[in-house]
Amino acid sequence: MASSPPQETPAEIATPPRSLQLALAAARTAADNQGRNIQVLDLREQTPLFDYFVIATGTSRRQLHAMSEEIDHVLEDQLHDQRLNIAGYRESRWIVLDYGTVVIHLFDEETREYYNLAALWGDAPNLDLADVIPTGN
Repeated sequence: MASSPPQETPAEIATPPRSLQLALAAARTAADNQGRNIQVLDLREQTPLFDYFVIATGTSRRQLHAMSEEIDHVLEDQLHDQRLNIAGYRESRWIVLDYGTVVIHLFDEETREYYNLAALWGDAPNLDLADVIPTGN
């Protein structure tokens, strides 16, 4: 007789996985810092390397730095996670924050259009952020 799969407990249903918590916190923080066109791609079925991409656009070097620094603050100081690496901060056209299971990409408009990560990972579901960030971001 085949056994049925284990049922999720109410606590597991109420508390999203850690990587999703980090991704949503990063998206919310990007929105709070005037990030635009924010997306969270679920890559769990596409690659074993990470779970989510957070993608956001900034309008200036200063804004990209502010988003990057505030995301670090929230994920490290409030959620007690450790950033593994950062790239592109000095150039500020594409800043990558690597948190292991979550990779955050902060772009200027031109660079985001050129690399088009959302199309590159086109099979990845784009999470609905309506309950996480205000509309228009």
